[in-house]
Amino acid sequence: MIKLMSVAFAAGLAVFTLGAMPQPAHADQVKVPVMSQGDRDAMTLPRTGQSRASVRQKFGDPVRTSGPVGEPPISQWHYDGFVVYFEYDHVIHAVARHNR
Repeated sequence: MIKLMSVAFAAGLAVFTLGAMPQPAHADQVKVPVMSQGDRDAMTLPRTGQSRASVRQKFGDPVRTSGPVGEPPISQWHYDGFVVYFEYDHVIHAVARHNR
């Protein structure tokens, strides 16, 4: 009788222990390929190679600027909807800003 209770207790303990163990979390992943996060075609952004003067003429004065930093000197012009990166006097990249 005691042996039967021990087996039942061990089985119950095993079931309890397995049920109380943390289960792996499950979450859906959304993968968005680089350069397709925003609708870049819906925005007009400065083109690679444009001069600072042409960017200022077309888009106006930036809200703020950063840099230059490093060698070659990289600077940033921040506009309401995008950031323009310059190397020396020419655009190397323009990035749409995420609206939170």
